[in-house]
This record gives sequence, structure tokens and C-alpha cells, in this order.
Amino acid sequence: MTARKLSRKMFRLSVGRRRFLWRFSILRRRLRSLWNRIITFAAGKSTRYRQLSCNGMSSPSPVGDVERGFDRGNDPSDLVALKISLLGDCQIGKTSFLKKYVGREKEQGGIQMAGLHQMDKTLSVRGARIAYSIWEVGGGETSQDHIPIACKDSVAILIMFDLTSRCTLNSVIRWYQQARKWNQNAIPVLVGTKFDDFVRLPMDLQWTIASQARAYARALNAPLFFSSATYNINVNKIFKFITAKLFNLPWTLERNLTIGEPIIDF
Repeated sequence: MTARKLSRKMFRLSVGRRRFLWRFSILRRRLRSLWNRIITFAAGKSTRYRQLSCNGMSSPSPVGDVERGFDRGNDPSDLVALKISLLGDCQIGKTSFLKKYVGREKEQGGIQMAGLHQMDKTLSVRGARIAYSIWEVGGGETSQDHIPIACKDSVAILIMFDLTSRCTLNSVIRWYQQARKWNQNAIPVLVGTKFDDFVRLPMDLQWTIASQARAYARALNAPLFFSSATYNINVNKIFKFITAKLFNLPWTLERNLTIGEPIIDF
């Protein structure tokens, strides 16, 4: 084969290769455009949780917005209805905790019956509404029958105890086990109440109770919060934590393990 024929053949091969790459590039762009349309359509069909988490959350701490009530119209299309359960022994401050979070002006609302108390609070996160339905189960034996209705479909379950009462702390495992019979997916949160009374205890007793509470929290794979309804310590922060977990919001929780201060452990 002469050099001229070889050169022509190489030229034709080069032209053919360029045409192939050009056609392949067009095909790849078309496939990519089709795939983007599929993704966009799928995103439109996603759940409200995912829509909320991607709804232009550019602020470094958007969870702070949930502290403000939302009274801007009643369009149900942007409403995310969620259920939260409160469990624990009698006389540990569950009702005071609930009323502190919901607000005094709404204390007369919701459902009230023997052993079961339900109240609502609607919040705003960047224009979307979150309607929390919070169900408190009384701690008496007659209240056990209400655990299924309170826990079913809940997104979070607060297992609560009195920081000044060791026996109520020892009960949290039992309450957790009862709740898990009816709900395997809810976020568990361990909450110690009456921190304002707890700090009056001797320091060595505070250390013992805190250590035991942290051990239980690890066993339940749950974050631990010490709270006070009287002084509104960590009450709102607990619900901020739940909201951030549910919607994958950019909010940083600060850990605090200092004895004598309201502990947050996770």
C-alpha cells in the first residue's frame, strides 16, 4: 500500500471517528436531558418531608423559624400534619411540659379524657406549615389502654421522667418497650423534667442520676434532654431537635454534659 493510499485511509478513519464521537455526544446530551426530566417529575411526586427540606432553606439556622406561630390563611395544601407522643409515670410534669410548649392561650383546646390529653400547635418553617398533634398519656395503670392510640403513627415519642425521682427514671425502659409494640419507627427522645428542682439536690446525687439517665439514653438509642417547664429550659429546643431530624434541616445541637447544667446528650 502506497503512502498516499495509507494517508487517505487514515483520514477517512479520522473523519469517521469524529462523526461517531459527535453523534455519541448528542445522544449523551439527550439522555441526560431525559434523565433530568425523570428526576424532576419524581421530585414532584416525593413526600412533604422531602419537599420541605429542599424548599429554599438557605439560612444557616432555619429551625429557629419554628418558634413563631403561623396564622397566615388556612390553605391545607402546604400543611404537614405530624403526631408526637408523650409517655411517662404520673406526676412527672408531662402536662406542664405540654402546656408550656403549646402556650397558655391554647390550653383549653384538643382532646381531654381520663388518661389521655391531646393538644395541637401549628408552626411555620419558611412558609410551610407544620401541624403538631401532641398526645400525652397519663401515667396511671388505667392509662395503659391509651398507649396504642397515642403511639400509632407518631413521628417522635418522648419518654419522660422526673429528675428528682429515681423510680420514674427506672420506668423509662418499660414505657419505651410499651411504645415500641405499636410504633417501631418513631424517633425516641428521653426527657428529664423538673430540672429547676434537680439542681437543688446534692452534687453527688445529681451526678449519679445524670449518669444513670445517660446510660438509659444509650440503651434506647435516644438523645437525652434535661428540661424545666417552669423556666422553659430546653422545652422548645426538644421540638426544634425533632423538627430538624424529621426534615433534615441545618441546625446544630450543642452537647452539654456539665453536672449542674441542663444536660443535652446524643
